[in-house]
Amino acid sequence: MTDPEYDFTIRRLGQAHVPSPLGLSSELGDFIANYVGDEELVQYRIDVNANSAPLQSTELLEKAGPRQAIYFDPAKVHAGVVTCGGLCPGLNNVIRAVVMTLWHGYGVRRISGVRFGYQGFLPERRLAVKELNPDVVVDIHRLGGTMLGSSRGGGERTSDIVDAMEQLNMNVLFTIGGDGTQRGASRIAEEIARRGSKIAVVGIPKTIDNDLSFVEKSFGFETAVSRAVEPVTSAHTEALGCIDGMSIVKVMGRESGFIAAHTALATNDVNFVLIPEVPFEIDGPNGLLAHLEKRLDHRHHAVLLVAEGAGQELVASGGADLSGNKKLGDVGLYLKERITAHFRAKNRELNLKYIDPSYIIRSAPANPIDAVYCARLGSNAVHAAMSGRTECLVGLVNNRFVHVPMHVAVSRRNRVDPESPLWRDVVEATGQPALMRN
Repeated sequence: MTDPEYDFTIRRLGQAHVPSPLGLSSELGDFIANYVGDEELVQYRIDVNANSAPLQSTELLEKAGPRQAIYFDPAKVHAGVVTCGGLCPGLNNVIRAVVMTLWHGYGVRRISGVRFGYQGFLPERRLAVKELNPDVVVDIHRLGGTMLGSSRGGGERTSDIVDAMEQLNMNVLFTIGGDGTQRGASRIAEEIARRGSKIAVVGIPKTIDNDLSFVEKSFGFETAVSRAVEPVTSAHTEALGCIDGMSIVKVMGRESGFIAAHTALATNDVNFVLIPEVPFEIDGPNGLLAHLEKRLDHRHHAVLLVAEGAGQELVASGGADLSGNKKLGDVGLYLKERITAHFRAKNRELNLKYIDPSYIIRSAPANPIDAVYCARLGSNAVHAAMSGRTECLVGLVNNRFVHVPMHVAVSRRNRVDPESPLWRDVVEATGQPALMRN
């Protein structure tokens, strides 16, 4: 199998001629942090084989970081920051990092927060932008959510959004959000280019499910896993405390089961993990219900952890939300009802608890690991925008911060590979069958 071809060329607004005000060094060994050169590149492949062709220059990613020459004169910059989509730990940390880097690093004095996502640009909403400066954002990283508010939808109103940016004389926009947000940002950048305007659009990837391409770890993911551990531990205690006790815990993961997989490995209390990437059946000799019975026969308790997008073929769903995401059926409640009915029909006592901590998890403040990551994502996004790069986001590839074209990042989702070491380790840790299908 050969690697698909990717073109990681980053679009720029023009030649960078303005000396950077950061005061960094271009020399090695002088104990002063260095600027990043445009020739510094990162390859996305680690695992190669004899059939792997050498990567071309366009298939290498630009290393993120401050450049010695920048495109924008900081005194003439009006930067906007917008947070879109669902909540996620770390949003305020990213806002703070962007503002602090613009203000203290580059001397930008006009920074505006767009309220409630892309909806904040729309004329009928009549939402004034919020002035941002160090005094406003100094303590926001201690809070969950986003100080700017968020919403879904509106990103398809490209012309209205660019009109609003031009009316505000906004020439830099930072879009903090997931794949829907970055698709909208890409369209915004394309409309800006069509008009011939010089406005940079740089994304900061936010998806609690950790499913954006060429972003090894999305901010908020570490916090989500650490927060999910608590209800799973409690669910295990509940299951142990009664005869034939069972607990079901549902966590986020629309199309990717990374939170569920990592939580199971972190706790070692989970006996079955269901994720969107691995199909399963309810009934039959190798179905979930049969294996739950065997588990209770031998151990008299069980913990089932399910990602919200698992088993969607079993539940009623339909339509899409304002971000274009498919509306999911509630697989957690479905499993609770099917399992309860199954054991009742067998006249067998079952003590079942159902726990859904999803919205508690996503509204939590970032933990220290995510806080560090958010700070670095925010500052690198500022460096990219000030250098005149546009229609790109800051990602992490092979533990290096890089620039990724928006259209490449949203071209596919990261998903748990059922044949990967990660899923192998989950199956070994839980003791569940490799596949629950007849």
